[in-house]
Amino acid sequence: MIKEKKETLKETKEALKEKKEILKKKIDESQAIEKGKKGLFGVIYGRTAVIIILLLLQILMLFLAYQYLQDKGMFLNAILRVFAVVLVIHIINCRENPAFMISWIILILGWPVFGTLLYVFVALQPGTKWINKHLQNMHIETRHYWMQNEKVTENLSKESPEMPHLSKYVYQRGGFPTYQNTSAKYFPDGQAKFEELLVQLEKAQKFIFMEYFIVAKGYMWKTILEVLVRKAAEGVEVRFMYDGTCSFSMLPYNYPKKIEELGIQCHMFAPVVPALSTHQNNRDHRKIVVIDGRVAFTGGINLADEYIGKKERFGIWKDTAVMIEGDAVRSFTLMFLEMWNVEKHRRAEIFDPYLDVEQIKFPVKGDGFVMPYGDSPLDNEQVGESVYMDILYTAKDYVHIMTPYLILGHEMITALTYAAKRGVEVIIMMPHIPDKKYAFMLAKTYYCELMDAGVQIYEYTPGFVHAKVFTSDDRKAVVGTINLDYRSLYLHFECAVYLYRNSVIPSIEADFQETLKECRKMSREDVKSQPLGSRIAGKALRLLAPLM
Repeated sequence: MIKEKKETLKETKEALKEKKEILKKKIDESQAIEKGKKGLFGVIYGRTAVIIILLLLQILMLFLAYQYLQDKGMFLNAILRVFAVVLVIHIINCRENPAFMISWIILILGWPVFGTLLYVFVALQPGTKWINKHLQNMHIETRHYWMQNEKVTENLSKESPEMPHLSKYVYQRGGFPTYQNTSAKYFPDGQAKFEELLVQLEKAQKFIFMEYFIVAKGYMWKTILEVLVRKAAEGVEVRFMYDGTCSFSMLPYNYPKKIEELGIQCHMFAPVVPALSTHQNNRDHRKIVVIDGRVAFTGGINLADEYIGKKERFGIWKDTAVMIEGDAVRSFTLMFLEMWNVEKHRRAEIFDPYLDVEQIKFPVKGDGFVMPYGDSPLDNEQVGESVYMDILYTAKDYVHIMTPYLILGHEMITALTYAAKRGVEVIIMMPHIPDKKYAFMLAKTYYCELMDAGVQIYEYTPGFVHAKVFTSDDRKAVVGTINLDYRSLYLHFECAVYLYRNSVIPSIEADFQETLKECRKMSREDVKSQPLGSRIAGKALRLLAPLM
């Protein structure tokens, strides 16, 4: 009998070993980017090259249409110019950001035919309208899941006269409640977040939801994928969603199918297709992990080796993240499920099984208030920008900021400079080694205007800052995915966590101060010392700033 049990156990171990080897082989295959032909031929015949060529052909068609109409004589030209003026009047009366208005007006009045054609092409795009309508309908269907706890609002009013107003705005205009009974843990670098993420993934018993902007093959993603595959085999529901720009060079276009073969539900957000569309401009820049509705992660850290120091890009990579545990995880669960269902082109599924979690029965002892929130580029409500400006306008002592990009609209410049002018210490930490040179040249055109008002700008000399962090007055902090540029504030899907009087805030501020020791304070002389070509290029790029 004992001998038979030993043999059975041996067979079971061998079977598990064989299954593990099969899964490992599949993971290795899924990690391999489809190489096709190497070198020049790989570029020429690759899918990315095909998409770029087809997009360029469509741009060429628009230009040819412009040339055709331009050559049709003075009468037609005069009509188009009159139409251009009417269009400019229409734009001025739209509910649009002035910076976008100015860009369109310059384009239309400078090149009436081409500018008019392009504006009409963009205005008539059905894709963004469909997605926005679907998102709105989804939010209406799921509204009962997002209800604000009035007791939390009452407690918040006792703590602060100003915070209830921000909480009300984010709830009524964005749909995101404020919570208590939530703890937070801050990660000052990618490696710390990566280690904690692996620990929490191993604890998963019911479901794992992951949503990322960048996923690239390498040690980080392979290690996480191995855990996800094993958890899926154990019966844990695993859903993984990533942005379609990854299909350009990081992952093969059919990667979701390969991941699904491993037992994981996978979806690519807004796949890049060879057709001109404004929808291609609205990327999913969010980074969300939800495990069992128990814990959630967000921040700037993507799934690529440079984020954990395994690969050097642009010097030392500085990034941050936050993990929350408790009631506020509910909002991240709902954010993920809504986006998942919209992208799957279906009505909202029943969310209750993913919201009935243990901390409802055994609340987490968290201090302060936590408000997770998202921002959509399609609803004409700039929640991300408004939260940042609220911090600047209500700050008493300091506002400290980490951001990789500084491409600002008039509203944000006013908020930053006004805070500094009334005596608030405003410090912006920027990278010294940029990932995009054009964005860095453009950012430097704002330096002098900000410094003249008293804003201090530092550059992180060891490398690249990718963190998106605000701290203020030892009472407020935001950690998320939202950069200080037009793309994050107006064009991308984003998310963040707002923390108020939470015990983790001193850790966030301490990290800022430690990182500041490795930074160099910028001056007007530093700006003037740039090559003349860079300064001219930066100023010229201000015309296109809303598109960057």
